[in-house]
Amino acid sequence: MSNGVVVELHRNSTNWTKVVEDIVRLEKKIFPKHESLARSFDEELRKNNSGLLYTQLADGEVAGYVMYSWPSSLVASITKLAVRENHRRQGHGKALLEAAIDKCKTRNIQRITLHVDPSRTPALSLYKKHGFQVDSLIKSYYSSDRDAYRMFLDFHSD
Repeated sequence: MSNGVVVELHRNSTNWTKVVEDIVRLEKKIFPKHESLARSFDEELRKNNSGLLYTQLADGEVAGYVMYSWPSSLVASITKLAVRENHRRQGHGKALLEAAIDKCKTRNIQRITLHVDPSRTPALSLYKKHGFQVDSLIKSYYSSDRDAYRMFLDFHSD
């Protein structure tokens, strides 16, 4: 990853407002309005069972972020992963995904799930490289004309 560091956003962070505002702007650019959490982002992040990691560049800009949650003690979900267009293909998505997987592992979960549009080839490739497998195709998941793959990554107890 070029010139960035993965940082966990904590509820009491002094830069909470700036980071959330940067991420909301990114959300609005990348995701269609009906898929964006822009309106409820702050509320989503304040839930006890969710976390957010972001890549901060040397100039303070947020290059990308990953949001995850653990709705049960056994399963976690990666709910969002996005990288600014001008920072893609530089390792930010990989670093964010790996950091989120590591965070989820610390909770001793057995499976991580996520959903991805099958047409988002770079994202699909990234997930597969990290061991995620396609579970099923969910028709009309995002909208009437956009499906999603449900994917999972299992961890085995030693």
